[in-house]
Amino acid sequence: MKILLVGEYSRLHNSLKEGLLKLGHEVILLGANDGFKDYPVDLSIKKKYDKGFLKKFKNLLYLLFKFDLESQQIKRQILGLKPKISNYDIVQFINEASFGCTAKIEKEIFDCISSWNNNTYLLSCGSDYISINYAYQKKFRYSILTPYFKGHKTQLESSYGLKFLKPEFKSLHEFIFSKINGVIASDMDYHIPLKGHPKYLGLVPNPINTDQLIHQPLETNEKIIIFHGINETNYYKKGNDIFERALIAIQKKFSDNVEIITTRSIPYNIYIKAYDKAHIVLDMVYAYDQGYNALEAMSKGKVVFTGAEKEWRSFYGIEENTIAINALPDVDDIIQKLEWLIENPQKLKEISNNARKFIESHHNYIDSAKQYVDLWQNNSRKD
Repeated sequence: MKILLVGEYSRLHNSLKEGLLKLGHEVILLGANDGFKDYPVDLSIKKKYDKGFLKKFKNLLYLLFKFDLESQQIKRQILGLKPKISNYDIVQFINEASFGCTAKIEKEIFDCISSWNNNTYLLSCGSDYISINYAYQKKFRYSILTPYFKGHKTQLESSYGLKFLKPEFKSLHEFIFSKINGVIASDMDYHIPLKGHPKYLGLVPNPINTDQLIHQPLETNEKIIIFHGINETNYYKKGNDIFERALIAIQKKFSDNVEIITTRSIPYNIYIKAYDKAHIVLDMVYAYDQGYNALEAMSKGKVVFTGAEKEWRSFYGIEENTIAINALPDVDDIIQKLEWLIENPQKLKEISNNARKFIESHHNYIDSAKQYVDLWQNNSRKD
């Protein structure tokens, strides 16, 4: 099949592409540069107004006239690429707003690309109307909106995904869902809100390229190394404040036994190597399942503090804190779990090995690609 993957911000579509290529499909990845992360794409959409004077000018123009220069120039690039992004068997968008444009322009871009191709699918793997609305109604025990509800509103509100609740983005959501063949969730955090929706096709675990991410057996003869990678934009949303408070206590108690590495908003290709020597990786708090960074770290044999809630454990049939460490929004709980691992280094090795085996069993990029192909073929129009 000819497959067009639209958008990238976690390396999900890159790994899926690699799996699809292994299966013999023709795949093109179209996407905009994602800030500091800088994931590779085949057809790149350039953002001209995302920094410096041009960004200030764009913001002023939008403030005065509600005219977004960035969105307009992104749309022009998409239109210019029509010959290269037409007549594919399958198109999959990574999000309801794959390019970070205004709702009006996202709708126009989606309408163009979907009309130029045969079958259109959507991923739910980041903030979108259904997941944010579910969280906003407090149907989760806790969610990425919990810090917002607790008063951390000084952080960029865009990081919470609240724009998806605005009327224009709800309208965008309804338009997209009227056009797509179906929507696929990448993990439990998106599966739970989508359950029962008529367009929901099911959960396909995030594809991880286990050929590229080599398992590194842990050695615990010297200091235990803890890695904490911070994305400044998502500081409270990811629970980085909780991790930092826990690390202060750990550093004080185990100063001779622990080394702590902290990074802030570094590019993906640097980030993925920065925790190579770490035993423990602190990923995020407000999640029920693992996101992409956590899964890649687990593939490399790291013991990851992340979403590993009872819904996830039940889905895969596993015991608590055997594959990944469930990071609750509780500083004392994080401290206790870190102490347990530091004082029982054999557990680090055990969980490390279990994590790698879990990724190989449930997140292998070729197996994941096969699941996508099955869903696409079973739900596509037969021309």
